[in-house]
Amino acid sequence: MKVSDYITEFLVEQKIDTVFSYIGKNAHICDSIDKHDQIENVFTIHEQGAGFSADAYSRVTGKSGVVTVTSGPGATNIVTSLADCYFDSIPALYIVGDVSSHECKGSRPIRQFGFQETDIVKISEEITKYAVNIVALKDIRYEFEKAYFLSQHGRKGPVLISLPENLQFRTDFEPENEKSHFDSAEYQELMVKNIMLPSDNDINAVVELLNSASKPVILVGGGVRLSESTKALKKLLEKTNIPVVYSLMGKDSVSSEYKYNLGFIGNFGTRHANFTIANADLLIVLGSRLDNLQTGRDIKSFVGDAKVVQVDIDENELGIRVESHLLIHSDIKIFLEALNSKKLEPNLSSWQKKVLEYKVNYLSTHTLDGADRLGNQLMQKISEHLDDDDVICVDVGEHQMLVAQSLEVKKNQRILFSGAFGAMGFALPAAIGATLATGKRAIVITGDGGLQMNIQELELIKRRNLPIKILVINNASLHMVKLRQDAYLEGNLVGSKKDYSVPSFQKIAEAYGIESYEVTAKEAINEKIEESLKDNKPELLDIQISPEMTTVEPRLDFNREFADMRPHLSREVYAQEMSKE
Repeated sequence: MKVSDYITEFLVEQKIDTVFSYIGKNAHICDSIDKHDQIENVFTIHEQGAGFSADAYSRVTGKSGVVTVTSGPGATNIVTSLADCYFDSIPALYIVGDVSSHECKGSRPIRQFGFQETDIVKISEEITKYAVNIVALKDIRYEFEKAYFLSQHGRKGPVLISLPENLQFRTDFEPENEKSHFDSAEYQELMVKNIMLPSDNDINAVVELLNSASKPVILVGGGVRLSESTKALKKLLEKTNIPVVYSLMGKDSVSSEYKYNLGFIGNFGTRHANFTIANADLLIVLGSRLDNLQTGRDIKSFVGDAKVVQVDIDENELGIRVESHLLIHSDIKIFLEALNSKKLEPNLSSWQKKVLEYKVNYLSTHTLDGADRLGNQLMQKISEHLDDDDVICVDVGEHQMLVAQSLEVKKNQRILFSGAFGAMGFALPAAIGATLATGKRAIVITGDGGLQMNIQELELIKRRNLPIKILVINNASLHMVKLRQDAYLEGNLVGSKKDYSVPSFQKIAEAYGIESYEVTAKEAINEKIEESLKDNKPELLDIQISPEMTTVEPRLDFNREFADMRPHLSREVYAQEMSKE
């Protein structure tokens, strides 16, 4: 059979129904996909858009998102999305249609031999779980099976296959006669090596810690969603009513409807979440690597004298930053199911009362003196009018922290962030991948900076009439950068305000044929958000708001104690809230 037909059949066998593409030296692969009735190409306007779309496809389906692009600049344009998948542990398969074998430089001491020749395998090795250039027909079956398997196995992540153009159209390929990865010793070794089960001793130790703790907290990280363990977590919470906080990537693993959900932690977390962590006597960390945006610089004040249990599928992430009482190398789902089988009887009534007081006293939508936080209230208003099964795709910037603080998550909603890599331009193409994967409406929450990174994908939204709402929180600046410039560079706003400008997003959207409106934040809150979110037609809402109204507070200043956030409480009130009594 033809190699490109085999690749298409292979993807269909993995239940992939959409491939995000930009055509070039991968034309044979795209042609075979186009002719198959169970899978389709979606052609984006930029390769980075294809990568972020596949990234989101994977996040909402659990399958590996698939991208196919051409060599040279086509391949290098996917690097940012590759890195985003790698650092957020998102499974994806990138297929690069490379220059033909006879056009490769080989061992010649030259920079390039064939037109657009670029060694994308070497470029991507540090941001993939596996990257390979297939040079022989006999290796195609083995390498495709291996790559897809690795993308899903253990700690998930992206893989890349570079396939020369001349191999794609070979018609003498007989896959049934070629070696399978699943028959290999390499596969058997991987399966044995990567069995990640918690020991009975570990589970019993956690049970003892929970039953003896008076102020336990569970920190939910991205590993909960990646391990498909949200139901197991919900069961544990229903059983125990333990207070929960979350990292950015853990936000949509616990519904805001859970009474003891204390919210987002860290440098830009909520004050009530940070107080909860800082006053705990037991912290159970599920699938979070505890980076310094979560813990702050003063690691000791992050949890004080609390005992820490850290559970992660990647043993290399255990115990790196925070001194832990118990480190458990395990799949989160297996760990939670084992814990749920045990008798758990923590006595938490006084602790539950205390954390609910934190929530009431330190609302994220109001300042300490009761004045409105317009940016946070904007997120709360958006929450009110979202459908129960919307997929919310959030870009990188100040609005991302406002979402993390104040957007309330309903039980069937998904919220997609570019987390560890923090790639501006993520949200718009991510919404394309999410809505094509699920058939559900996608909501883009982006800033003026992030939208301009991949604004060209508006054409695809219009072309396919996708149910995507684009809410631009437009403060005409890169305000997160501005905060750092104010703090450390004497307010020299170069690049964030100075020599930076914003076009008319309304006119640009209309040029693409998308209905668009320009409104103030007050108009958006009072009526326009509700009106816009009543239907599923593609639409852009340019919400203009002053930078002061989107400033993220509370926030943690450099080297302050973890719960001592700006604007600072009086020393008397702070000491009272930090009392261990």
